[in-house]
Amino acid sequence: MKYRLNLWLLLAAFIIRPCSAGPLPPVQTVFVILMENHNWSSLKGSADAPFLNTVLLPRASYCSQYYNPPGLHPSEPNYLWLEAGTNFGILNDNDPASNHQRSTNHLVTLLKNAGITWKTYQEDINGLYVPLTATNKYVARHNPFVFFDDVTGTNNPYYPYALAHIRPYPELAGDLTNHTVARYNFITPNLCNDTHDSCAPLYNPVRQGDDWLAAEVPKILNSAAYQDGGALFITWDEGISGDGPIGMIVLSPLARGAGYSNNIHYTHSSFLRTLQDVFGVKPYLGAANTANDLSDLFVPFRFGKIHWTPEGTAQLTATGLVPNRTNILQVSADLLDWTPVSTNLATTNTIFLTDDSATNATQRFYRLVLPP
Repeated sequence: MKYRLNLWLLLAAFIIRPCSAGPLPPVQTVFVILMENHNWSSLKGSADAPFLNTVLLPRASYCSQYYNPPGLHPSEPNYLWLEAGTNFGILNDNDPASNHQRSTNHLVTLLKNAGITWKTYQEDINGLYVPLTATNKYVARHNPFVFFDDVTGTNNPYYPYALAHIRPYPELAGDLTNHTVARYNFITPNLCNDTHDSCAPLYNPVRQGDDWLAAEVPKILNSAAYQDGGALFITWDEGISGDGPIGMIVLSPLARGAGYSNNIHYTHSSFLRTLQDVFGVKPYLGAANTANDLSDLFVPFRFGKIHWTPEGTAQLTATGLVPNRTNILQVSADLLDWTPVSTNLATTNTIFLTDDSATNATQRFYRLVLPP
């Protein structure tokens, strides 16, 4: 060979808005759909859930051992946990009038402080006032954001910040079409559509929820926000008996997909930690600090083993990329000055990269840059 190889470090770094942490790929937009009160055993394989079992699961990654936090019931404490990593001692479903919290230590405030957009879409509200009590088939206990004083101005039904961020579900379709969705989008179906109540004409909560997902999920999956590095999480708030397992389904161009599942133990703390990692907001909230994240469900971003040709070309493989986005391979000898050596369009989540200028290099540092 014409050169002596002395590769001290292979450095992988993305410049995105903001950087993803840990092994997670660079997810850009998150959608969360919260369903209700069913164990995974009553959904997976159920004839009442044909869309979930024949359409979603074959293309998704999902958890087989995902639980609500131990002994945490009923619904409201679990919704609060998903937002703050704690239930603040609440073990009932009372409205914000008695259960509102002064704490600012919760996810959407971390997002706001970091300049990251968020919105929740709640089915059966009209958007003219902050929905602090039940209306139609909407209930406040399934909307964690109305329990925080910094969101609602302490239970102010006309607080502008809350009105801007807590919106009627039908507005999601327009935001998807107009490319105006936030980076974090939390979706709550009404009591008939979230597998909670038994409603006419089906009187079958599982089938009602499955039909709603069949009608609504394709709108997200067909959107540019999803296809350009988005991720859709579908989960349930609590087990109907005990703590689960309950469902956690992930669909994303960046997920392992193809029906991949694992038996890692997760709880809502794991999901919250994952959201904080996706958006790069810290410190970890409550029990998220010690939880497993959901990164195993995604294709991790990494450089593969470097291969050197006799001509002095360095060949690298990068995985965990956003499909249909351009990536720039940059090289440095000192981690200070970076030079672009290759520009590549990722058609899948894996690309092959070359550095033709590596001849006689004694030390090379690499990074991938994802332009805005």
